[in-house]
Amino acid sequence: MKLKSILTIALLSIVSATYAQEAAEAPLQISGSVDTYFKYDFAKAPNIKTYFASEQNSVSIGMIDLALKKTTGKASFVGELSFGPRGQYQSIPNGPDDNSFHIQNLYVNYAFTDKFSMTAGYMGTFIGYEVISPVANFNYSTSYLFGAGPFQNAGIKGTYAFSEKASLMVGLFNDWNVYQDLNGVSHIGAQLMVAPVEGWSAYLNFLSGYSAGAGGTGTIFDLTTAYQVTDKFKLGLNAADYSVSNDNGGYTGVALYPQYAFTPAVSLGLRGEYFNYKGIGELPDASIAAITLSGNIKAGGLTFIPEVRFDSDKDYSQEFVKKSGALSKSASQFSLAAVYAF
Repeated sequence: MKLKSILTIALLSIVSATYAQEAAEAPLQISGSVDTYFKYDFAKAPNIKTYFASEQNSVSIGMIDLALKKTTGKASFVGELSFGPRGQYQSIPNGPDDNSFHIQNLYVNYAFTDKFSMTAGYMGTFIGYEVISPVANFNYSTSYLFGAGPFQNAGIKGTYAFSEKASLMVGLFNDWNVYQDLNGVSHIGAQLMVAPVEGWSAYLNFLSGYSAGAGGTGTIFDLTTAYQVTDKFKLGLNAADYSVSNDNGGYTGVALYPQYAFTPAVSLGLRGEYFNYKGIGELPDASIAAITLSGNIKAGGLTFIPEVRFDSDKDYSQEFVKKSGALSKSASQFSLAAVYAF
């Protein structure tokens, strides 16, 4: 009788453990987006090349983005591919014609405890406010800060959550935007997240290491923060400073993102940005100011983004041109994008 009871308890334990394991295994998640746009430059020339949209008076494609996610117990993975110019232009050295697709994310994660987890692989960067996918950005065109910073970081990182209001990430990474680095692991990075009050979060980011492309050791300090001031008004900020050793250049910039939601389906947002390229050797600095006004009009999974942008370049570093073809200190454009998220 005693043996029978023990066998029954053991069988029930196995069944319970199996059920718990099945319950912990979440289904495969598939998500992504598709985007297309029309762009018109008022000088009738492709002036503002925001890292992917260099056409003039053209209906063009952004990209199709496909992401797979799955969690089994404490382990999870993310795989994300993009097809099209928007995803490729930010991520490969020679422009959008080198490949038909690009890996945006490919990493695994393991949560050792509720507070500590580790991630390894190829990850969207933790630096900056804007991202490659247009779904997570309010503006359709991208900032100079976005284009100058890293897009992906391959490496391994650990994240510890002290509480819901504070966490720390520390990691070792390859050089920017490469998942196979012949120079080996060369960068160290960290991110401190604080959320002092409800609706407000801030990320203090750091990344430093030797970069063959920069010709020295580059160090970037980055602040990204957003505050949902009211149900309708949100304010975001991105500030960064990047310096390369031996007076080898870098950049400094700041962008402000005020946004107002008139209704759940209609919002208006402004991006005001100042960006400065640091001089190399005896070459002087070059600065740019840009203002972008964007609307977000939502209908189900579809978002229409009408946008007007004005860039001022007093140093002619961007080589803007007038209708006549002469160099200009400013450029302006209109675009209308359609972004579908699923």
